[in-house]
Amino acid sequence: MHPMINIAVRAARSAAGVLLRYFDRVDTLNITSKGLNDFVSEVDRAAEQAIIQVLRKAYPDHAILAEESGTHPGNDYQWIIDPLDGTTNYLHGSPHFSVSIALKHRGVLEHGVIYDPLREEMFTATRGSGALLNDRRLRVTQRKDLNGALLGTGFPFRDLRHMDAYLGMFKELSRNTAGIRRPGSAALDFAYVAAGRLDGFWELGLAEWDFAAGELLVREAGGTVTDINGGDRHTESGNIIAGGLKVHAAMLQAIRPHLNEKIRF
Repeated sequence: MHPMINIAVRAARSAAGVLLRYFDRVDTLNITSKGLNDFVSEVDRAAEQAIIQVLRKAYPDHAILAEESGTHPGNDYQWIIDPLDGTTNYLHGSPHFSVSIALKHRGVLEHGVIYDPLREEMFTATRGSGALLNDRRLRVTQRKDLNGALLGTGFPFRDLRHMDAYLGMFKELSRNTAGIRRPGSAALDFAYVAAGRLDGFWELGLAEWDFAAGELLVREAGGTVTDINGGDRHTESGNIIAGGLKVHAAMLQAIRPHLNEKIRF
């Protein structure tokens, strides 16, 4: 395993220790709102600091983009951190959340880690070297179309202006698949696509820390990730589709009638 992945794994485990320490007493946490349906607690911040401490010790000159503390300047390497993906689940005691850490070098994703501390599942990927769940190599499913496919999604809870268009997509995809799941952690949704537990995934309005590690996992597992128009602007827009090649293409075709300019870009 690449040395930088080892450091990211160590950082993810450090954050997970913080999350697990408080999981059975979330009612004691101080919780504030960052925006509509978007919450942060002292645990999010403590877990983020645990990650940054490990990364800074190993790579003091690297830049960081973190969900809670923002941008930390540095060199051509940038760590992208979501210390608790699935905060709402966590704060309700729902056992589905994760830690997500990715590393870019000059804008190119090089490494990614997503850790589910309750299931002790560590998803890792390195550009050109494949994706793993613990020690098992991952591959996306080879499904040829949407018939029988199981998809993941997330409602556009931060920007309700897109809800009608999104529900049109949801309805269209529901007609042609075996089902749609909305577990509440986008990072794990991407990891599950990479692991073949989901055939595809789409969501509107994600932030880069929500999907950076997951994007690399899907690509290294043989899948594809684009914006919702089939292009490469998902990092800017946060409107994203991931899946095996044929399922991804079928999803794009199914949702195309429900797109508008605001959603595309």
